[in-house]
Amino acid sequence: MIAVGIDPGKSGGLVKIHSRNYECSMHKCPDTTEGMSSLLKNAKDSAFKDNLPILVAIEKVHAFPTDARSSAFKFGMNYGMWLGIIGSLNIPLVQVTPQMWMKSYAPLPKIKQERKKKIKEIATEIFEDVYNNEKRITYAISDAALIALWCLERGKDE
Repeated sequence: MIAVGIDPGKSGGLVKIHSRNYECSMHKCPDTTEGMSSLLKNAKDSAFKDNLPILVAIEKVHAFPTDARSSAFKFGMNYGMWLGIIGSLNIPLVQVTPQMWMKSYAPLPKIKQERKKKIKEIATEIFEDVYNNEKRITYAISDAALIALWCLERGKDE
């Protein structure tokens, strides 16, 4: 299976994991729709070439009342672009809440900055040990990496 995890914010990213050879690719969220589309098209092409199913998991997010209007709008736009691209490429999709995918790594700190740091530590440890990843895990891709792992486990169960 090809599992793709997406953290849809502008400061998020996309991680693709190939279940057969443990190859993974990690990308900070592209600045353009074309860049976003290219990443997903490459993942779909890889699944087709290797005759594997593909599943995309995207973090199901929403704006908070405390968010500034412009940042909430931009956040929603980015999320909508990912959903539109996934739909146009006809890729199977699961939307997962942060609480659902984070459950696999509990307990996590309640304070956001501490939680982000812990998620980055977990992703770094897993991807260095299991996936022999040469790319450094950053805050931008750590959530997407763990969402991709959650997606991979979910896909194996189906």
